[in-house]
Amino acid sequence: MSRKRGRQPNRILENIRIEKAAAEGNSLAHVDGKVLFVSYSAPGDLADVEVIRSKAGYMQGRIAALKEESPLRCAPFCEHFGLCGGCKWQHLLYQEQLKQKQAQVRDNLERIGKIELPEGLPILGSEQNRAYRNKLEFTFSVKRWLTENEISENQTLDEASRQGLGFHLAGKFDKVLDLNHCFLQAETSNEIRLFIKKNAIALGLDFYDIRAQKGFMRNLMIRNTPKGEYMVVAVIGSEPTAAFNTLMERICEAFPCITCLMYAVNTKVNDSMGDLDIRLFKGEPFITMTMPAYGQNEPELKFRVGPKSFYQTNSGQAARLYRLTADLAAIKPDQTVYDLYTGTGTIANYVARSAAKVVGIEYVEDAVRDARINSELNGISNTSFFAGDMAAVFTPGFVREHGIPDVVITDPPREGMHEKVVECLMNDAIFQGKLSRIVYVSCNSATQARDLQRMAEKYKVVNHAAVDMFPHTDHVESVVLLERRA
Repeated sequence: MSRKRGRQPNRILENIRIEKAAAEGNSLAHVDGKVLFVSYSAPGDLADVEVIRSKAGYMQGRIAALKEESPLRCAPFCEHFGLCGGCKWQHLLYQEQLKQKQAQVRDNLERIGKIELPEGLPILGSEQNRAYRNKLEFTFSVKRWLTENEISENQTLDEASRQGLGFHLAGKFDKVLDLNHCFLQAETSNEIRLFIKKNAIALGLDFYDIRAQKGFMRNLMIRNTPKGEYMVVAVIGSEPTAAFNTLMERICEAFPCITCLMYAVNTKVNDSMGDLDIRLFKGEPFITMTMPAYGQNEPELKFRVGPKSFYQTNSGQAARLYRLTADLAAIKPDQTVYDLYTGTGTIANYVARSAAKVVGIEYVEDAVRDARINSELNGISNTSFFAGDMAAVFTPGFVREHGIPDVVITDPPREGMHEKVVECLMNDAIFQGKLSRIVYVSCNSATQARDLQRMAEKYKVVNHAAVDMFPHTDHVESVVLLERRA
């Protein structure tokens, strides 16, 4: 691609030593008093860096010439590395990824939370760091991203060859990277995706054009259980046609492991599925996830997962995360537990057999319905779930009606807990000294640290741990145990 006329070449910074890993697949260095973020670099690299963006407080760059490779580097295993928006830490040794994630959590808690942390527990790395996801969502595109070779060779591609099915490229809403093989989900997922793409093209089902807002095949979701059952949801732009029905029948015939085949019609501008009517084509309207129980000699837990249900996407690590949470909570058989932001009640049901009573609160009504079903499915009768805005539901009146908790488990969204929820937890008059422990689970240690600072007057951090739910990314879960100050 030619450079725009009159555009000045980007500045090159020579012999930059990369210092440490940062967010969004970057590592960083310091140059002339500014932070320099460098994509796809590794701590210890020595490189010439091209500056592609310069702001008041930082610069963004990319490696122009790698002069000395860091010993922390390893060879990326995916052919799509560098283009695909996921798995941006593939080039870092996994043990180094864990080290950087643990340091990230500690830095946020100490720097933002301004608290003194105990040593804490070692980070829980993922025992499986490939094919660890149980859910992936893909996008159909009438014009896929073309490789540099395809552009430079000025290839003339027919319409079918321009279509793609894969992930959006980072920062490019209209560009989809056509995936050959993805390491995030089990191999059957690749086979299903490629089969659907091939047969959709053969049947003349046109792919979506996001700029023109037209096209038939829009999105594809694939979920799977540890036992090898699959849910497939196809999202289309208009009512089903005979060709689409043929495609769905072919999918059923080719993949008996698909126990739930569904579709939805989306005529909106956006791709969100939350407000769509999901229709069952064949099989059950859910798949069933299983998880080892917390207590010894207890049957494994079962969770029905529908197309809109939230369930941790790393099944193996979900079990380890919940076990860690239960261990820190140290629930006794006569105690009441509140599970705030309970979702589909996975944590609530996981700890229920250890408690006298568990109360779950969640703002999504469909999730609360699933939580109740999951309790029934597991023969658990000591849970109760309530739907509504957390700040409006979790009030002094609610606590008086449903009982003072001995333990609170909270697992809020990325933005952290609502300020009124924090105020409620700090209100001595409500809990009368009975609330002794809070276990705070977070996917964003920065907002978690903010909340911990708000609670520091009444609660102190006595233990903490990081859990790696997403290998080869900078995302990490943080679990903190708070105890009431004497």
